Amino acid sequence: MKYLWETNKELVNQLQRDSKSFHSPIHGFKHWRTVEKNGLYLSQFNDGDPDVISHFAYFHDCMRVNDHRDDGHGLRGAKYAVKNKSLLDLTESQLDILYKACAGHTGGRNPSCDTIACCWEADRLDLRRVGIEPDIQWFYSDAAIAMVAENDYSPIDVRI
Repeated sequence: MKYLWETNKELVNQLQRDSKSFHSPIHGFKHWRTVEKNGLYLSQFNDGDPDVISHFAYFHDCMRVNDHRDDGHGLRGAKYAVKNKSLLDLTESQLDILYKACAGHTGGRNPSCDTIACCWEADRLDLRRVGIEPDIQWFYSDAAIAMVAENDYSPIDVRI
């Protein structure tokens, strides 16, 4: 499996220059890579678009100003993605879904498509990195619900 961080070095370099959270141990590059891994795993079980999911992983937290409460960071990440769309190999339709996924990822409910659901689940499955157990009410797919219900994250607990 090829990950975006391996295939689009120009984007990663741009994010490293522009993102205050790039080196954050909580919301930085390591988290983004984990969200991508989680999302690509989950996309095998629904109709989620792997390209959008991969891009979501890098944009959803990239415009955070801190590691605490940061209202609006998802929307800022969405706008940043649109601003840098020349670096993305996405169609306008995919970019629109990416925008909606990033803008709504914090507290979002009732995702409008499998891709957005997959993005949000991929991020929420990584809450364990900060000692928060995922809450089943925030999950949609059978695969993610099973992991949370059974407290078995072994399918995604592999290092990349």
